[in-house]
Amino acid sequence: MISPEKLLERLRESNRDAGWKFGDLCGLLQKLGFEMRIHGSHHFFRRPGDARVINLQPRGGQVKPYQVRQVRRVLTELGLL
Repeated sequence: MISPEKLLERLRESNRDAGWKFGDLCGLLQKLGFEMRIHGSHHFFRRPGDARVINLQPRGGQVKPYQVRQVRRVLTELGLL
């Protein structure tokens, strides 16, 4: 797995939303304190004490680009990015 610092650096660049490995983004969110819950193909991430939920679904082992944008928005709002 790529280091969390490099993944955060990549996440800051909005022109690199495509091609994210599903496991990399899930691992990053968990390292940032998000709890994961799985229901079917949906992976839900939530931070304790925060009502926001991030929903990710793998597509061929990758994350959909719009979901990467949602992760960026939530991490920015939380001051983690």
